[in-house]
Amino acid sequence: MSSLKKNFAYNIAYQILVIILPLITAPYVSRVLGVEGVGTYSYIYSIAYYFGLFGMLGISNQGNRSIALSRGDKDKVSQVFWSIYSIQLCTTAIALIAYCVFMVFFFKGNKTVAYIDALFVVGYLLDINWFFFGMEKFKLTVTRNTLFKIMTVICTFVFVKKQSDLWIYTLILALGTVISQLYLWICLPKYVSLKKPKWDQVKTQIKPILVLFIPVIAYSIYKVMDKIMLGSMTNVVQVGYYENAEKIVGIPVGIITAFGTVMMPRITSLIASDNVKKAREYNKMSCKYFTCIVVGMVAGLIGVSNILPGVYFGDEFRECGKLIAGLSFTLIFMTWANIIRTQYLIPLKQDKPYVISTIVGAVVNLIGNSIFIPRLGALGALIGTVTAEFLVFFVQAMFVKKKFPIAKYLKTTLVFWPMGAVMCIVIYMIGEARGESITTLCLQVLVGVIIYLVLVIGYLFITKDEMLINIGKRIKDKINFKS
Repeated sequence: MSSLKKNFAYNIAYQILVIILPLITAPYVSRVLGVEGVGTYSYIYSIAYYFGLFGMLGISNQGNRSIALSRGDKDKVSQVFWSIYSIQLCTTAIALIAYCVFMVFFFKGNKTVAYIDALFVVGYLLDINWFFFGMEKFKLTVTRNTLFKIMTVICTFVFVKKQSDLWIYTLILALGTVISQLYLWICLPKYVSLKKPKWDQVKTQIKPILVLFIPVIAYSIYKVMDKIMLGSMTNVVQVGYYENAEKIVGIPVGIITAFGTVMMPRITSLIASDNVKKAREYNKMSCKYFTCIVVGMVAGLIGVSNILPGVYFGDEFRECGKLIAGLSFTLIFMTWANIIRTQYLIPLKQDKPYVISTIVGAVVNLIGNSIFIPRLGALGALIGTVTAEFLVFFVQAMFVKKKFPIAKYLKTTLVFWPMGAVMCIVIYMIGEARGESITTLCLQVLVGVIIYLVLVIGYLFITKDEMLINIGKRIKDKINFKS
């Protein structure tokens, strides 16, 4: 297996792990800590995240890229590493001090959890994942992440037993982050020798780091700021509802990300070899099949939203239902924006549309949150997020409409929407008729999958879809080979 394929495999395996582990821990943590505990953790962690984010600037992206360009020359790699890390050390240390000052003098919430969360900012100070990504040592980072994530899951079940154990839960996650970062430092001497950073080299890294920080901070505003604004404008209970709704909707996000990870290098390779025709075929196929999948996900989430929160998270979280249904629409716009970004903008090195779209999304999200959160709580944050995700997609689509006619591609996907609607209505009615139980939820999922698959496969068969025909031929050939 080639190194490229191995890296794909490691990344996809890790995405699956990221999806599965929250499915295991979320029901337990939600029931033990309750909606207030979940909300408190999410609110304070979001604040720590922002301090860490400002400390990191655009170092992760620039570090990854710079190390990749220097790979093969240990002396040069070492010099680049220490030049970039010297910046990171200074900026994250300032961020850590600023966080501590903020928590001591200005923060009015749970001080114990807030002080423990300082360890998350320490994690940013120690974070050198960007180096190993640049070196393409994905096996090392994925193995490490897997190991420590599993350990935090075990510790959560062992040590978190009651609502007052919120500080223990926070400490487990924070220490897990710090220890996992320290592990990479143990591995570092194999690839990097000790070098004194040279100011000339440090100076050359500052500008690109700051430039790359713009889309990072803009994107984070409409992905994380919601919970900070909710906590400051309403209460941690609303944060708890929103946090768990995001967890459910976040599961398909991992799948969408995995699709983009796999498709981007393929499209980049085709464009590099001047095979534009083939690249456009992939673009068209991606729009069709990715939309087919995401419509099924959205319809399914809406259909089970009346049963899922109470069964999965416990009675306290029934209010999450309408949030899950609403946030599921972000998956549609995220999928389409992901296709544009990974199959056109990034392969062609067109950063401007992506930067502008994320800035527009961030500004609109901040305005929307300021207007709606005080009036509607978590529902207000929902409105801001859905609007922001739509605008990110729309702005990108406007920039590329001549070269990447996504509107034309998406016309072929309109047929999937009534199929999704049928599935959604049927499983929602099952939930209303049978009432809240794990049996009902399982039945909803089973019936929903069967209905949508039958409708989609039936349509693809009638229209003689090329991919379906090819899959059928491969299955037939395998059967004939075995016989």
